Amino acid sequence: MRHPYWRLLVFVLVAVWPLYWLYQAWSFALGPDPGKVLVERLGLGALILLLITLSMTPLQKLSGWSGWMAVRRQLGLWCFAYGVLHLAAYAVFILGLDWSQLAVELRKRPYIIVGAVALFGLLLLAVTSNRYSQRRLGKSWKKLHRLIYLILPLGLLHMLWIVRADLQEWAIYAALGAVLLVLRIPALMRRIPRIGGAGQKVQPK
Repeated sequence: MRHPYWRLLVFVLVAVWPLYWLYQAWSFALGPDPGKVLVERLGLGALILLLITLSMTPLQKLSGWSGWMAVRRQLGLWCFAYGVLHLAAYAVFILGLDWSQLAVELRKRPYIIVGAVALFGLLLLAVTSNRYSQRRLGKSWKKLHRLIYLILPLGLLHMLWIVRADLQEWAIYAALGAVLLVLRIPALMRRIPRIGGAGQKVQPK
């Protein structure tokens, strides 16, 4: 395994945040509605991890360091895990596990459907992220994993629908996402200058 300590560091850094937020909720540090705050933070965490995952290829291209690509799959799986925790927190703290309220919620908040579609896309990427799936799917694997270019706009739309009036923070994530998506254009990817040492040539998904 290449870069084991770097992989471990990334694992710890990403894993600690949900535990810290749960501790804050337990210690009444998240205000009068800690469940709602947990739902929001887990959703935002999933979006941030998606952006970070997409940044690994440009960073590798720019620096020439293979460590970025060594953690890309892990970050993608963590993104899915945060999305699942976001959904679970919504079911527990917003619905109260009362599934009869889901139809009402969908009528009042259609952005839930957008988020569910994005999470389903992440599920497809997560279950096919292993080498067995790469071998089994062949050339179709890359086509499938280009779903990430659709998942990101869906995630941003999901967030936009929620924040509505408070657009400043959303605009930052949207701008970063737009830059990362534009950089995936092969002609632009080839133009990224390498300022670091030699590294493996990586083709964008």
